[in-house]
Amino acid sequence: MRFQGEEEAAAKVPVTSPFRYNSPLVQVSLIGLVCFCCPGMFNALTGMGGGGQVNPDAANNANTALYTTFSIFGVLGGGVYNIFGPKVTLAMGCSTYVLYAGSFLYYNHQQDQTFAIFAGVLLGMGASFLWAGQGAIMTSYPTATRKGTYISLFWIIFNLGGVIGGLIPFILNYHRQEKAETVNDMTYIVFMCFMSAGSLISLTILSPDRVILKLFCNRKLRLIIPAAWASNFFYSYQFDNGAQMIGSVGIGYILDFSFKSRRTRGLVGVGIVAVLGTVIWAGGLANQLNYSFDKPPNRLDFKRCGSDFAGPFVLYFSYGLLDAMFQCLVYWVIGALADTSETLSRYAGFYKGVQSAGAAVAWQVGKKKIPLLNQLIVNWVLTTLSYPLLAVLIYKAVKDTDGSKPAEDDDTASGLPPPASMKDGYKELENSITTEKNGLSTWQSLALNFYSLSTSCSSYTGNKSSIGRNLN
Repeated sequence: MRFQGEEEAAAKVPVTSPFRYNSPLVQVSLIGLVCFCCPGMFNALTGMGGGGQVNPDAANNANTALYTTFSIFGVLGGGVYNIFGPKVTLAMGCSTYVLYAGSFLYYNHQQDQTFAIFAGVLLGMGASFLWAGQGAIMTSYPTATRKGTYISLFWIIFNLGGVIGGLIPFILNYHRQEKAETVNDMTYIVFMCFMSAGSLISLTILSPDRVILKLFCNRKLRLIIPAAWASNFFYSYQFDNGAQMIGSVGIGYILDFSFKSRRTRGLVGVGIVAVLGTVIWAGGLANQLNYSFDKPPNRLDFKRCGSDFAGPFVLYFSYGLLDAMFQCLVYWVIGALADTSETLSRYAGFYKGVQSAGAAVAWQVGKKKIPLLNQLIVNWVLTTLSYPLLAVLIYKAVKDTDGSKPAEDDDTASGLPPPASMKDGYKELENSITTEKNGLSTWQSLALNFYSLSTSCSSYTGNKSSIGRNLN
């Protein structure tokens, strides 16, 4: 029996908002802010060249220690995330970024590499925790047809940190005398403040389901190894910049909206990145033939060099574009291989572990002064090798989704799978409305709504670029 007006009241229940706290939009934005403050500022610190020091040895050795440790702990990040939960794990990871920036503040005065190398080891551990959680959230919260969009959203926020961070040393050191080769103390202090803020923001992240550990025997993941290795290997040759935000938007649109078939979108994405990558590396080769370690180019200043600055700048901009498109593509492929946060956190940890092993080797390649032309060729070959393997993986493992689902459902639904222990109670509000329409009384529906909301709340309990270091 229904009371008068019950149908009108049920019809007026609002559709869940994409801006609610547990929505993919909010949670991916929050993890983007965490990475804005921590890895984003780390990228800006590394992008200064030598960590802002005239002698790059300390930064090279610290980065080698960092990525060596990261390669080991990266594949364990999902297990650590499972034991401690997102808030503690992410906060622990963020705190190591603060220590790393502080080690260069210490080096600014003492010129002793020991602290920087030790901080690099700790950051390798902390970064593995942070990126395992980031990968799980970024790839499992969004629904299948919006993963590319949310991956690009994360990449925009994250790389904005590198852009803003790049302005910090520029602003704080702009009026210093030309003979001042190292950045001032305030530069490192501001970086530490941003990284500390990231530690606090990480406490606002909601929990996905618990995660477990198991990895390298997966045939699908073995096809990602070349792409994972290459994706940070080129950072000692060329580093990131603001073009990454543009690249992430472009590839995100292609991977989500270009074709109805999910598999087709993935294959087209690989093709576009492959063509663009080939053109950019070819341009890099043409530029690299003009100089070497033994025959360095003239230093370029954007205020005085005019057209001479334009060509290398466009190339450096293009490297950032390719970096973002390449990494967003790989993350999209990873997100398409599974639907649960348990599995995706392990896949993300595997990716970051292999990626960091490549980076550890790359920073020593830079330190050993391996010819720049050889570095370019190796990077070009590695990225080129990854394209057909990614295409094979997409063709064999990526499933097409039902294109009949309304787009607005994708924007408002939480892609997070229910925890195994609460599969009967973990429902969205609109599910309970459907149940009410099927015959439950208003009071039963309200009780189910209250139970749904309460269970939801409880369950969510180096060197600079070979191009860039000349653009000073």
